[in-house]
Amino acid sequence: MLDDFIKAALKEDIQDGDHSSLACVDPNAVSKASLLIKAKGVLAGMEVAKRICEIYDSSLKFTPILKDGDKVTHGQIAFNIEGLARSILAVERLILNCMQRMSGIATQTAYFVGLIKGTNCTLLDTRKTTPNMRFLEKYAVQIGGGANHRFGLYDMIMLKDNHLDYAGGVAQALLKTQQYIQQNDLNIKVEIEIRSLEELDELLALPVTYNRIMFDNFSPNDLKLALSRIDKGIETEASGGINSETIYKYAQTGVQYISVGALTHSVAALDMSLKANI
Repeated sequence: MLDDFIKAALKEDIQDGDHSSLACVDPNAVSKASLLIKAKGVLAGMEVAKRICEIYDSSLKFTPILKDGDKVTHGQIAFNIEGLARSILAVERLILNCMQRMSGIATQTAYFVGLIKGTNCTLLDTRKTTPNMRFLEKYAVQIGGGANHRFGLYDMIMLKDNHLDYAGGVAQALLKTQQYIQQNDLNIKVEIEIRSLEELDELLALPVTYNRIMFDNFSPNDLKLALSRIDKGIETEASGGINSETIYKYAQTGVQYISVGALTHSVAALDMSLKANI
């Protein structure tokens, strides 16, 4: 997946040629460059940068100084590259785009993880990701100390509000889901989103199995009340409107997971640049 992504991204950027470099850089010129960190955060994407170099020009020498997960600050050098100047220029933007985005996500994740430190709650990401970059963004969440929710629509059945409304309610959605799993002989987890204590009571009265209940836009007090009604064998998750100011209150309720879309959907990139060494 990584190799396919890199090849497609290079093709998108270069197409029939890097005309800026072709126009003024000697084809045989050999040079060096360093990745300069320009902001405080958590580094992510080192292995991706290395693989970009390998795929575009295997003669490029990639020398890491730091590693994924390292806490960084302004002025540090993450790695050095040595090789054909044209090759360095060709991979520069793709490396920066990936590493700035991934490092921003890792930094944001580490911040949120720190906010719930000391609780038994696990921080999860969501599917609110950049198309075709989800695997990198979810990897960055792991680097930042978070955990991954489902990767896509295929690896977990997750019955959200629209599913429940389209299916005719909680009972209908779950009964149809149970039939679907049996008919297709699937080994797959089922999560259901609950929007109120009334829906929870309806769910708990049903003779069906499921793995996790997601509580959507519950207040911490209502969440704590809801958790008191649930058997310990059922996983629990809180989601919806949870931010840096409220996440600790939610974690204190005893909920097992908290999913936060802001880890990926609106994160600021970590500032860095690739500087030529003359």
